[in-house]
Amino acid sequence: MMRRVMVFLAVAGLAWALLPLALGSGVPEAPGALATAYLTEAPADFGAANVVTAIVVSYRGFDTLGEVAVLFAATAGVGALLTRKRLGLGGAESEAKPAATEILVTATGLLTGLLVMFGVYIFLHGHLTPGGGFQGGVVIATALLLGLLARPESHLSHGIMAAVESLSGAAYVGMGLAGAFLAWGFLDPRALPLGRIGSLVSAGSIPIIYSLIGLKVGAELSGILDALKGDRE
Repeated sequence: MMRRVMVFLAVAGLAWALLPLALGSGVPEAPGALATAYLTEAPADFGAANVVTAIVVSYRGFDTLGEVAVLFAATAGVGALLTRKRLGLGGAESEAKPAATEILVTATGLLTGLLVMFGVYIFLHGHLTPGGGFQGGVVIATALLLGLLARPESHLSHGIMAAVESLSGAAYVGMGLAGAFLAWGFLDPRALPLGRIGSLVSAGSIPIIYSLIGLKVGAELSGILDALKGDRE
C-alpha cells in the first residue's frame, strides 16, 4: 500500500512540475526574432537545406564538439570499470553463452549491411534531410550489436575501433581548425566551397564533419557494447 502511495505522489509531483511548461507552450508570436534569423540566414550563410544541421554543426559547433568529448569520456569510463573483470581482479567467471537462434542469425545476415548503409546515408545527407552524425553512428552501432548477438563468441577488433575513433576525432578538430584559418572561425564550414544548396556536395565542410562524427560515435558506441559483452580473454 505504501509503495502505491509513494508512486502516486511521485507521479502527481511530476505532473505538477510539468504543468506550467505545458500551459506555457505554443507561444503565439513564435518563431521569435532569433529563430527567424536562423531560418532566413542559415541557408544563405552555409548552403545547408537543413537549418537544424547548420545550427548544430556551425552556430553551436563548440557545443557539438563538447558532446562528442562527453561520449568519449563515457566510453573510457565504461572501459575502465570493466577492466577489473578482464584482468581477473574481480567478478565471477563468465558462463558459457547459449547459441543464437536461427532467426537471429538469418536476420543479422540480412540486416547488417542494410543498417550500415542506412547509417552512412543518415550522416551523409544530414545537411539535406533530418539526420546527422549521432543518429547515423547509433544505427551503425546497432548493426554491430546484431553481429555480437548472432555470434556470442565473437568480439570487435579494439585496434580498428580505436583507430577509427582516434582518426575521426582528430580529423573533426582538423576541420574546425581549417575553418579558423580559411574562413571566419573554428568549425566554419565555409572553409570549403558551399556548392549548390540542395545537392549532395554542398554546405561546405558540413557533410564531412557529420561523417566524421558518425564514424566516431559508431566506433565509440560499438566499443561500449563490446565491453559490456565481456568474456574477452
